[in-house]
Amino acid sequence: MIVALANGTYSEAEDRVLREFCTALGQTEEILNALRIVLIPNDIENQKQHKNLVQTLQSKFPHGDVLHPVRQWLDEMDINTPYTAKFLCKMIPAQCPFERDIILFGHKVVHIPPMCKINPLYEQLVGLRFRALSYLADRCGEDVSSYI
Repeated sequence: MIVALANGTYSEAEDRVLREFCTALGQTEEILNALRIVLIPNDIENQKQHKNLVQTLQSKFPHGDVLHPVRQWLDEMDINTPYTAKFLCKMIPAQCPFERDIILFGHKVVHIPPMCKINPLYEQLVGLRFRALSYLADRCGEDVSSYI
């Protein structure tokens, strides 16, 4: 959904896959309907639907952030074993992953932004990694320089 909002297009194939995810995860498709309305040119019917969906989403997500529960879960995650801390330090990169320009025949075809710019959970993951490093250094007395 974030990619669809970023590039401003929402294809039928994307819609079908996202609806399958909603079904598999037992979620309603209301947010997908809202996405369609946002990315389809506004006519009178879309404006009415948009108002109804905005009210529904505001009642379901009073924080204004669909990812708030995931952010909160990551922020509250407790690290209590060296194994978990080491796993997190290895899995979460120490710095923002790559930024690339794809060049074809001397012309820039596409620019891939750094992953930290498009990952909506980047700050929470960096915080989790920091807590894991702190756990290893403070509680376990380990040298964490190999993870930096």
